[in-house]
Formats: sequence, structure tokens, C-alpha cells
Amino acid sequence: MTKPSRKAIIIGAGIAGPVAAIFLKRAGIEARVFEAWPYSAGIGGGLQIAPNGMHVLAEIGLADEMIRRGSIAESFDFYSQSGARLGSINRNMQQRFGQPAVNMSRATLNEAIINKAWCENVELAFEKRLVSIEDRADQPIIAHFADGTSAEGDFLIGADGVHSAVRAHVVPDGPKPFDTGLIGFGGFVPRSMFENTPIGQRVETTFGQSGYFGYGFCSSDPQDGVMWWSTQPSHGIDAATFRAMSQDAIKRHLLTFHAGWHDPIPQLLQAAEIIVVTATLDVATLPTWWRKRVLLIGDAAHATSPHAGQGASIALEDAYRLVRTLQDEGEIGIAFQNFERERRPRAERLVALARRNGSQKREFSRTGAWIRDHMIKLTLPLTARSQDWIYGYDVRDVRTPPQMSGRHDRLAA
Repeated sequence: MTKPSRKAIIIGAGIAGPVAAIFLKRAGIEARVFEAWPYSAGIGGGLQIAPNGMHVLAEIGLADEMIRRGSIAESFDFYSQSGARLGSINRNMQQRFGQPAVNMSRATLNEAIINKAWCENVELAFEKRLVSIEDRADQPIIAHFADGTSAEGDFLIGADGVHSAVRAHVVPDGPKPFDTGLIGFGGFVPRSMFENTPIGQRVETTFGQSGYFGYGFCSSDPQDGVMWWSTQPSHGIDAATFRAMSQDAIKRHLLTFHAGWHDPIPQLLQAAEIIVVTATLDVATLPTWWRKRVLLIGDAAHATSPHAGQGASIALEDAYRLVRTLQDEGEIGIAFQNFERERRPRAERLVALARRNGSQKREFSRTGAWIRDHMIKLTLPLTARSQDWIYGYDVRDVRTPPQMSGRHDRLAA
């Protein structure tokens, strides 16, 4: 087997970047990670890593730690705005798929991944904002940063998220992130709020006539052990405008928006303190994920809205499958082509699913909401069975596609 090039530059220290660097390092490939922002372990709200993502965390030795520091989700339950139960999915995940679905704070996950990368002697540099890439034949690829420094390597991986700077190099004048018209609010509240409620280890979510609300345990921390989120139509007010408001003003908006929703939603919002506001962004399908010796992975390649709960998990899948593809094919361009050919169908199917799910969280008429709720109640049993393709996917069992012969045009583009 031909060995791949030995030095990788990775742009982005979110989820996919450091995990890819860990796998590259284990495969004997030097990997350096560069992040535009300062190091911070306290950012973001809550998220769930599904079984398909937990398989990857198990491969780097973090699955047990995240189960211990997070909270296993035993089901995902749905309610109407009045509190009528619509149904449940995602039961018995560990027994069915080999790993559980685990709720956690994004900060906890990021901290664990970064610490693991450091423990495996991966070099990470923060406050390194990419400004340009030089990719000339028969020379090292060079990444130039805003502080005047640069880095050289044999190939470059763009794992820098929905606002990817690397994407602009791979697809000049390509699609830009666009606002889907939904805004996300979220945060954490103390576990004591649910001491006398039967929530257990379920994630409970509610469809309103306008918007959506969810909550569930995400850690054993008594102060921040419950994550919550609200998704709602923007009505022309973007996320930046909300972020410019005081926390009290944001809380008043949320209490007004969710007035009349079933308990414990009003009480949970009253207890909320630090409220994070995010735009719900999407990116149209890219014509390509790679160009010469530069490849996009994670949200940089296939940014997905959060409505399928798979953004972090498929980014983890990308990190694992990238390195396996490089191990199977030493020629960088062919390896990148094979990676995209393997990963694109699954990623785009998940992006499309997230878009469809998001359409259920927009504003409905009273009659429209009633019809939607009853359709959810009728179709959930089918939905539960039809999603095995998502959670039953195990990166370790995927076969790399047959090697593409010849050199693709983009190698010389």
C-alpha cells in the first residue's frame, strides 16, 4: 500500500478538525491544527451525539468519558403546545446500534476533544485566521494567516465550519451560508428544576403553532445539568439583533413567545440565565468538496441545520473516514475524490432531512398546527423505523469505494 503524504494542515479546531488530526497522527501523518478564534472551553449550548457519532468517539477513547460527563438519552418524545403526547422515537439505541445517544454541552465535548488531541501530541495553534492558500505544483501547500505567519504541508483540510474560509478557496464564488428564517435560543438550567417531574432520561420536545421547544438532562452538574432550546421564526429580526439585546430583554421575548405553552416550559425559561442566540444557517450543495490538495469536511463541506441532530455526528464520521481513505490511497487527489464519492450521498441525504424537519417548526394556522400534530402522531411509528440508516451507520464497517483510476481534472485546476 502506498503511503500518503506525511504532513497535513488542518484549519478549524471545532469537532472534525482535532479528531481528524488525532486519527492522522495515529496513522503516522503529522497534523497541525489552526483555529481562528482564541481558545475557549465555555462556548455554546447543548447537543446530542447519536450512536453513529459515538462510534467515532469510542475510536479515540472518549465515548466512556462523554457518557460519564453527559447524559444518555433513552428516548426523544414529542408533545403538542398544550402538552398532549404525540409519540416517541429513538428508544433502546445502545441495544440496537451498539452505542447510546448522549446529551452533553458543546463546551464539554470541545474541551474533551482538544485535551485528547494535546495528549496525543497534536499541535494546535489558536488565533490563526486564514487569509489565503497557495497550492502550486511541486511545492508545499502554504496557508497564510492574518498575523503574518504561515504554515506548510503536503495537503490541507478545511474543517472550519459553516463560515469556512477554506470553502472560498475550493469553490470561488460558490454558495454562501443563508439564513433559513429560523432563530435558535438555548442554554442550561439547574437539575433541581426537574426533581419532582417524571422526565427521566428522555428528551422532551414540543411543537407549537409557531416554533418548537426542547429540553433534557445533559450532565450531572447540579447548576447546568439540563439543556434547553427554542426554535422560532425570525419574523425579520435576525440573530445579531437579538444578541445585541440584554439577557433580560431576550428572556422577556422568550416568555412572551412561549406564553401558554405547557409546563414546565414557562418555569424553565424563568430560570434561564445565560441565553445563547444562534442563526439557523444552511449552505446549498457545493459543486465539489476538494480542489488540488485542499479538501473540505464537516460543516465546511455540507453544513446542515440542527433539525436532524446530526451535524456533530457526521463531522465525526468525516474525520474517521478521511483518514481511512488516505490510508487506502496514497495519491492525494484520488483519495479526496474517493472520500467525496463515499461521503456526499449520506451527508446530502441528512442535510435534506434536516431541512424537511425544520419546516415543521415554522408558523402554522391553528388548523394547520392541528393537522401537523395529528400527522406526527400517525407517522412517528414509521419514522422511528425509517431512521435506522442514520444511527445504524458504523464508520468502522464501511468499505472504501473502488479506487478511481487516473487523475481528476481538479488536480490541475
